[in-house]
Amino acid sequence: MDDINLIILICAGLVVASVFTSVLAFRAGAPLLLLFLAIGLLAGKDGPGGITLTDVPSAFLIGSAALSVILFDSGFHTSLKNYRQAAGPAITLATVGVVLTALLVALPAHLLLGLDWPVALLLGTTLSSTDAAALFFLLRVGGMTLRDRVRSTLEVESGTNDPVAAALALSLVGVLGTGQIADMSGIAIHLLLQMGGGVLFGLGGGVAIVFVVNRIKLEQGLYPVAVIGLTVAGYALTNLLGGSGFLAAYLAGLVAGNARLQAAGTVRRFQEGITWLAQIGMFVALGLLARPSHFPDVVVPSVVLAVILIFVARPIAVFGCLAFFRFGARERVFISWVGLRGAVSILLAMMPVLAGVASGEIIFEVSFLVVVISLALQGWTVRPLARWLGLIVPETTGPVDRIEIDLPGLSDRELITYRVHADSPAARGRALPRWARPLLLRRGGKIEPTTRQMQAGDQVYLLAAPKQVALLDKIFGRQKDESDTEARLYGDFVIAPEVTVQTLRDTYSLALETDDGATTLGDLFRREFHTDLEIGDRLHFGPVDLIAREVGDGKVLSVGIALEPLTKPPDGWDRLKTRLARLLGLFGDDDA
Repeated sequence: MDDINLIILICAGLVVASVFTSVLAFRAGAPLLLLFLAIGLLAGKDGPGGITLTDVPSAFLIGSAALSVILFDSGFHTSLKNYRQAAGPAITLATVGVVLTALLVALPAHLLLGLDWPVALLLGTTLSSTDAAALFFLLRVGGMTLRDRVRSTLEVESGTNDPVAAALALSLVGVLGTGQIADMSGIAIHLLLQMGGGVLFGLGGGVAIVFVVNRIKLEQGLYPVAVIGLTVAGYALTNLLGGSGFLAAYLAGLVAGNARLQAAGTVRRFQEGITWLAQIGMFVALGLLARPSHFPDVVVPSVVLAVILIFVARPIAVFGCLAFFRFGARERVFISWVGLRGAVSILLAMMPVLAGVASGEIIFEVSFLVVVISLALQGWTVRPLARWLGLIVPETTGPVDRIEIDLPGLSDRELITYRVHADSPAARGRALPRWARPLLLRRGGKIEPTTRQMQAGDQVYLLAAPKQVALLDKIFGRQKDESDTEARLYGDFVIAPEVTVQTLRDTYSLALETDDGATTLGDLFRREFHTDLEIGDRLHFGPVDLIAREVGDGKVLSVGIALEPLTKPPDGWDRLKTRLARLLGLFGDDDA
């Protein structure tokens, strides 16, 4: 019993140590994942801690389960808009780029370490994929705001290149285990089965998660537990059936994150904590497994391979793959540099050890050292390089947080939180439309009356429909284009309130189905708002929005026409989701 309690104490102590030392890492700008790895090394057999971990299968189990959680969370926070924007270049990098990188690393590995060609190619394969966990924490937790296309390409690539590298590694391990010559057609078929299974089970798993969360009544705290349980189960089931569990976990997160979920706020907060725990557990376990006393024999070739990977192989693969896409030279340089290696490379390097492949220990030790060098060199310099290349854009002006309201009569509303930007209409004293007025104003840790003039840095809380978020961004976020903001808030054109609906229909060729042809626009506003009319009030009128631009004595004095209304006609994606909604009752509208 004492031994069990000691093990629990040690595990908890390692987690707590990782949490509190992360504060120092943030202040020093150190790569946080490298810190977790270092804690594992210090606590290991060759470090002061002296903890012995020789159970490779257990370490592989911990790492795989943790990575499935991290990949799901990465997909959960990737919008479909960004995915569509970056799918072409990212998938090219995730397939062709992985193969090119593996081949370019295999040659120096053969020469430096004297490995046979299949073994050298296996080492190149373990180092060929970028790490979603490392990139996720570097970009999201690090707080860098990059250009959308660059950021999306990196995130989608890191989430989709793991199955390619894993499939290649499994095929090569199988070849080395049987001693047969590699059958390229067999490897290609295996890869297609891995990818196809990952896509099929990933999309199905995502739909299953949304169905469970939205259709089955559970205690509030059980929803995130169900999500994580289904994620890990889907990952394992996909692997058992010959697909890529890594890809399945990522796609399940992508589907679930872009659907409307009840208890979404609870799920997100739980995921944030469990993802941190998974990250800590995975890297600390990998650090415990490593033996620094074995590193001197391979440190020189490992450093040379790391230099070749970072400065030669990755840039060649990136510049070659992105030659067919519209990326500038600075963007390609940055994407090349941010190809961090991490837990995925170490997990793949465990495969030959588990399979008893000759030189498996060398592959693991070299991969471990290359990962350490990559995290230290690239992780410490990503922000300065992004700033030097001019790829950091001003901080996002979107909402800080969005929480769905699970109350009768408010199912179509969300509690939305904004931090008022200094260069926003709200901070400049612009009168707010009634639909944009906050319920709560928080300044310097204190609650202030909502009637006060807003200041930069204030946090505002308001109830709004998801479709209003784009306009709220214009009010509380950074004002990039004043004319565009004015047009979105108060209309592209101004007309008199005496204009009739028939004249409006004929002038702008609007397909309006109404019998109010002789009614004036002023009468429409009077019918809807009576005398309680304010500037910014809107009427959704067919394909346009009518906006009260000027108001006096309870009457509208001028009317703005917004040609891009809050509620837009459905596009192809909307129609597809609507059909799915009718079939399964899973999704909300596109602006959720």
